[in-house]
Amino acid sequence: MDNIKKYIPKNKVRIVTAASLFDGHDAAINIMRRIIQATGCEVIHLGHDRSVEEVVNCAIEEDANAIAITSYQGGHTEYLKYMYDLLQEKNASQIKIFAGGGGTILPEEIKELEKYGITRIYHPDDGRKMGLQGMINDLIKKSDFLIGEKLNGSIAEIKKKNINAIARMISAAENCYKTHKKTIKEINKLASKSKVPVLGITGTGGAGKSSLVDELVRRFLIDFPKKNLAIISVDPSKRKTGGALLGDRIRMNAIKSKQVYMRSLATRQANLALSAHVNDSLDVLKIANYDLIILETSGIGQSDTEILEHSDLSLYVMTPEYGAATQLEKIDMLDFANLVAINKFDKKGNLDALRDVKKQYQRNNQRFEEKVESMPVFGTIASQFNDPGTNALYNAIIEQLNRNRLGNFTSSFLRDNKISEKIYIIPPNRIRYLSEIAENNREYDKWVKTQQDIAQKLYALEKSLQILEGKSNSILEIKEEKKKLLLELDAKNKILIDSWKEIQKKYKEAQFKYEVRGKEFSIDTFTTSLSGSSIPKIALPKYEAWGDLLKWQLQENLPGEFPYTSGLFPFKREGEDPTRMFAGEGGPERTNKRFHLVSLDMPAKRLSTAFDSVTLYGNDPGKRPDIYGKIGNAGVSICCLDDMKKLYSGFDLSSPMTSVSMTINGPAPIILAYFMNAAIDQECEKYIRKKGLEKQVEKKITSIYKKKGVNRPEYQGKLPEGNNGLGLFLLGVTGDQVLEKNIYQKIKQETISKVRGTVQADILKEDQAQNTCIFSTEFALKMMGDVQEYFINNNIRNFYSVSISGYHIAEAGANPISQLAFTLANGFTYVEYYLSRGMNIDDFGPNLSFFFSNGVDPEYAVIGRVARRLWAKAMKHKYGANKRAQMLKYHIQTSGRSLHAQEIDFNDIRTTLQALYAIYDNCNSLHTNAYDEAITTPTEDSVRRAMAIQLIINKELGLAKNENPTQGAFIIEELTDLVEEAVLQEFDRITERGGVLGAMETMYQRSKIQQESLHYETLKHTGEYAIIGVNTFLNKKGSPTIIPEEVIRATEKEKKYQIAMLKELHKGNHKESENMMKQLQENAIQNKNIFEILMEASKTCSLGVITNALFEVGGQYRRNM
Repeated sequence: MDNIKKYIPKNKVRIVTAASLFDGHDAAINIMRRIIQATGCEVIHLGHDRSVEEVVNCAIEEDANAIAITSYQGGHTEYLKYMYDLLQEKNASQIKIFAGGGGTILPEEIKELEKYGITRIYHPDDGRKMGLQGMINDLIKKSDFLIGEKLNGSIAEIKKKNINAIARMISAAENCYKTHKKTIKEINKLASKSKVPVLGITGTGGAGKSSLVDELVRRFLIDFPKKNLAIISVDPSKRKTGGALLGDRIRMNAIKSKQVYMRSLATRQANLALSAHVNDSLDVLKIANYDLIILETSGIGQSDTEILEHSDLSLYVMTPEYGAATQLEKIDMLDFANLVAINKFDKKGNLDALRDVKKQYQRNNQRFEEKVESMPVFGTIASQFNDPGTNALYNAIIEQLNRNRLGNFTSSFLRDNKISEKIYIIPPNRIRYLSEIAENNREYDKWVKTQQDIAQKLYALEKSLQILEGKSNSILEIKEEKKKLLLELDAKNKILIDSWKEIQKKYKEAQFKYEVRGKEFSIDTFTTSLSGSSIPKIALPKYEAWGDLLKWQLQENLPGEFPYTSGLFPFKREGEDPTRMFAGEGGPERTNKRFHLVSLDMPAKRLSTAFDSVTLYGNDPGKRPDIYGKIGNAGVSICCLDDMKKLYSGFDLSSPMTSVSMTINGPAPIILAYFMNAAIDQECEKYIRKKGLEKQVEKKITSIYKKKGVNRPEYQGKLPEGNNGLGLFLLGVTGDQVLEKNIYQKIKQETISKVRGTVQADILKEDQAQNTCIFSTEFALKMMGDVQEYFINNNIRNFYSVSISGYHIAEAGANPISQLAFTLANGFTYVEYYLSRGMNIDDFGPNLSFFFSNGVDPEYAVIGRVARRLWAKAMKHKYGANKRAQMLKYHIQTSGRSLHAQEIDFNDIRTTLQALYAIYDNCNSLHTNAYDEAITTPTEDSVRRAMAIQLIINKELGLAKNENPTQGAFIIEELTDLVEEAVLQEFDRITERGGVLGAMETMYQRSKIQQESLHYETLKHTGEYAIIGVNTFLNKKGSPTIIPEEVIRATEKEKKYQIAMLKELHKGNHKESENMMKQLQENAIQNKNIFEILMEASKTCSLGVITNALFEVGGQYRRNM
């Protein structure tokens, strides 16, 4: 495609960009907003997971020309129609709406939405025709109109805090000053008599001003629930393009409140921290009679004091990283600021910085008669929830406002004089953990090489002795040399070499016996082909030289032997293929039916569950259109324990042949508590039936519901084939309500120690890649640690407390090496965090599992081999972990990125090749994507096809009867070494940035992932990277995006039932729920184990109720660019 010329806007165009509610796919909108900005527009970027109301309110407050939205998670029709309706309702019909969503917004839906009033929805086919810049040009051209020529209300309306009138008056001052000069002059005159205080906040770029403002606003709203506050935030305009990134809103969670008005301004001039129109904007807000106005400037250098002309009280924000103490003498604001915040106080040299800045402040202001400790300089960590330093700063601001008679603020906010102290996830003295692992593993490899050389020489000497026996005078010398070398050979290595013949013999026998967790297994070592050939399940190397053999034993070895390069167990389990059954759509009943359909007649039930985005973001189903549209779409709707019981009904959750995988992140601990209770109640049901207590229990249940006065939940529709109803008998109640306490406790302990499965829970990769974070990172990690602690205390050995995921990192665009490196680095971060909490590595090591994506790149042929080997070496030699903790268990899902919306039938070919990689690489379980997932939720037929891919490989492909087919291949060995070293190098790069969490702060992982994603997309676009049916070997019809024959969406009936059932739950459990939430919050505040109380709270409380209670004590996730 030719280079498309940028459209040059005639007016100052302001555009709000965001990803829709419960949608973490922000990479596309991030790219779009960059291009919009570079085309000369002012962009107010809100990031991911934004409700219609948030976006609309922002667009009105910012007086934007247009809104640009991406929506990939379904519910787009309701979302966009609701946005259009809300704009009409709020008298903002001039704001245009643009949207896109890959292939998820179907052509007929595009027609329907554009007819409804949405300005334009872009489809992938538009992108191919117009190019990215072409689409952006079209969007800007349609939005290029002057704002401010006509007012939206008089001064009287502004005085009533009419948001439309305020926003338009600010635009009029910016864009049409001459037209409205008279009105603006009148506003200036009225404002001169105003006593509304202005708090000016300025500081260096990147000091965390926006996060600090958010934290101050949050405290102000708690302290003064009846007062109103306005914020003006200024960001610099780009001199070259005239565009601007007005990025402060994205960092702020508190401004959602109706008490807050916020307006972002671009400087629209070079080398200044404020807009020329800031004074007029402040005057508009003053006559609107807000109780406090906060003015935040763009980042400044050492000499800028412009803020002082516009504020009554000023706060200067800096970081401890300002260089030598003499640099402080150059900072002009230290002469004038009323208060100073040293934000990011967790950085190196923080206490020295606090001392030096206080001294400098004292000198600059000649306050020698006062103690240096009393200077208004505060260390703050705005990124940390409930930070004591930020509390102290807030109190000092309110005190100074009152002292200077700037407004009336009688504060009751908590006062403490504690200094900010970072709550470390990884202790500072452990920050080099990844480089230590790299050093450990390289040291091991060096040792292997040395030992290999010794063994090789010994073999040469041994052979020489055999040849020269009785024929040479050198025999004594050779024997002496051999004796010396034997002393240098590690004794364990000598045993490895000596026992090799015995091992070979063992694998030649018809049956191989081995033990796993105290159970003895006996497995046939050969299979017979149709031709009558005996195919060995494990092929042994033919090495004879001891050095070659020893190197192989120390770096490769047999499956089930350290370093587990070729697999964790000597043989695969018979009767349990790695096949996963995937489902997730509509209500719990529909997904339950799908699970029973795809697992019918399969001996092992390995259920892989996708949740809808309402559940993923910890919300309850609701009637509001932007929530309603997403209920049961692109996943199953689960909001309470009864939903979970219905979802897995008919599957024996305590059976060793059942394993459940739950793809959930932010609310993982809550969903896990629902699952555990569902399993416990299944076992209670079995006990009731075994003891013949059904009638007695039914009576109790009837009595419970009579008292509650609500309807008992029911399974909707007929039970599917294969569902025997297990799990439904105690629907609406829990085992402890109908059984004696001691019996229930015994059943509970036995059950939770038996259940098998995993919950994703890995919050690190969410921050790095796809954004289903809902809690602050520290709080989310604390809860993960609590889950693991609970698992240890309750002997939960067969369930993985976290599935550390690379899939989402790959889906966001990372190449295979980055996926593997970031994922393993995240895994070792959990190891370090759990160790810092005093847990024993042998106790938690077996509860960790991994989840990778694969693709068709060469590195994917060895992703499991490298992961197992690297992990085992580190766990054994660096951490001293036992054998079980050394074993890295991993699940593979074939690549979603290689599912293309064009020629979708070809997707199955790519998936087959990826499945082959995974099975040959001995993955522990495998999920093959359905070919139509590129455009819709997979249908029953496409899921069966996807499962058939791996079943055919496992059951029919002859070479797959062998369980170590890639061992001994030169290219595989070469790739293994190459990828392993590349991962260790990435570990060193992450260490340089302060470990995984330090790298996350500077968004190292995100930037690298996006860079790699763009590299792939560029090569795909130019055709340098050939993709059959997409950019080469095109269909004569031009390979258009295929429209699915069957579109999977949740039905109205399912959505309405979910809402009605939830209403009954809230009504019936109102008191219990309230008490439980108080208890839960107390546990969190007192730093007790949260999961312990979640196990109880999940019996009566809904997902949304629990999530909101935890937000109040743990903090919400703060988005970034």
